[in-house]
Amino acid sequence: MQLAHIPLDQLNISALNMRHGKRAPDISDILPSVRARGVLVPLLVRPNGQPETFEIVAGRRRYFAAKSLADERGEGDPLPCAIMEDGDDADALEASLIENLARLDPDEVSQWETFSRLVRQGRTVPDIAVTFGITDLKVKRILALGDLLPKIREAYRREEIDTETVRHLTMASKAQQKDWLALCADPDQYAPRGYQLKQWLFGGQSISTKVALFAIEEYPGLITSDLFGEDSYFADADLFWQKQNEAIATKRDTYLNEGWSEVVLLEPGQYFHAWDHEKTPKKKGGKIVITVSHRGEVECHEGWLSRKEARRAREGGEQEETAAKLPRPEVTGPMQNYIDLHRHAAVRAAMLDHPAVALRLVVAHAITGSGLWQVRPEPQRAANETVTASLAGCKAEAAFGKKRREVLALLGSPDEDSLVAGGNGDAVAIAGVFARLLALCDDDVMRVLTLVMAETLAAGSAVIEALGNHLNVDMGIWWQPDDAFFDLLRDKEIANSMLADVGGKLVADGNVAEKVKTQKNIIRDFLAGENGRPRVETWLPRWMKFPAESYTSRGGFRTADQWTQVQPLFVRE
Repeated sequence: MQLAHIPLDQLNISALNMRHGKRAPDISDILPSVRARGVLVPLLVRPNGQPETFEIVAGRRRYFAAKSLADERGEGDPLPCAIMEDGDDADALEASLIENLARLDPDEVSQWETFSRLVRQGRTVPDIAVTFGITDLKVKRILALGDLLPKIREAYRREEIDTETVRHLTMASKAQQKDWLALCADPDQYAPRGYQLKQWLFGGQSISTKVALFAIEEYPGLITSDLFGEDSYFADADLFWQKQNEAIATKRDTYLNEGWSEVVLLEPGQYFHAWDHEKTPKKKGGKIVITVSHRGEVECHEGWLSRKEARRAREGGEQEETAAKLPRPEVTGPMQNYIDLHRHAAVRAAMLDHPAVALRLVVAHAITGSGLWQVRPEPQRAANETVTASLAGCKAEAAFGKKRREVLALLGSPDEDSLVAGGNGDAVAIAGVFARLLALCDDDVMRVLTLVMAETLAAGSAVIEALGNHLNVDMGIWWQPDDAFFDLLRDKEIANSMLADVGGKLVADGNVAEKVKTQKNIIRDFLAGENGRPRVETWLPRWMKFPAESYTSRGGFRTADQWTQVQPLFVRE
């Protein structure tokens, strides 16, 4: 018998399994345990004659529970399996595995203490795995808890930290663990958990080693392994992108040397739409289109022309352009998204101190209706991972999360991280919430109502502009320029205007021809008081102020246009 972790897509049900059938089994009794701690007892499998695939002899319900969990999360962990050999008796093997596992403490922290003691006594990982009938990888995962600070281990033992969060923390350095504990201890800060924690650990970008075009051996930085996801990540995203861009440039040069007419490299995050192109061979002028995702994946689309280019090629010549070229908008899509979400976060956090205003806004929504009033909460969809990470560390989001937890406590909700609005309960569930509200005083009901209005406030809408200006929201309290803001700032003209705001016209004019990267670095120097620049204590871009202002006359900045539309409605005679 050999123990191993096998991916779900390499497993199928054996026809010899006594419960084999087309209908999926009832797994409701074991699903909560699998969701909380994974599959503990290994499945019995045997090779089915196909490369790297196995059929399940025993453990069908565990397999279906793991598949159900993978459907919930969008990904599934490999399952522990005992691979049978010729002559093995399935009943005897399963009984042995269950008996061995029964000797293992169900508490993972206690398991770590046991395994650590055995390691100190000279036992190896394979020795421990054989003793308890589990895989080597399972032992390594438990021993990984030893890299966690004692306070984190004890919090996990007391179930104050969920499994997904503690698994991500095993990839954190001691310094990162201390920083995370400090965030947990500070009521004014937000400690990221689950997927957001993974983004926080890797500075907003968790880039898998699987996407690298270059040889991993050529990467000089640190690679962090995820024992629980069986994946590994580049710890330094900037260093990864340097190596990946070098590899992309090499691939581009190779295509050109092979005789391709052109290699088009799209900006990261842009998609290649095949329906807008026609397949065209190299000898007829076909091009290479290379796409790069924000996660680092690279795809090369060989032999394509846009439909317009293909039509011109067939007609044998160029046609005159008749459509007027639209002016370049002031802000890019991701920057507009960034501005919308930060302004939305600040306005709704500020509104929590104005319940009377919120009540009137609720009434307006109820009478007029809106795209969110069904009732649905604002989804806060970010354009990319950079914006996601920025919003996760936003002061306004942390303040909002704290008050949301207070309202959930008023409603008696056991889930401290759920939304208040947007449920899909039946009449009995509605009656239960109504009864709870009847038991609350008017002030507490107003707190609930105010938060529901805040959750259903549409980001990037004219209502944000109207409310932010009415409440005199000071964005300087809730927002400061961060790396994500400067990463998304790519317009040289606007960067020069911002430089004039912080350093004066003389400095801006002296750097007007410099690259946008250089001008952004000078702005950073003024904000930090570094490299001989006098420190600018408070600065808000015109985009972030209430009311918002444009830097150019080009148009394309939705926020300023929306305030122009609604401002006359708020003029007091």
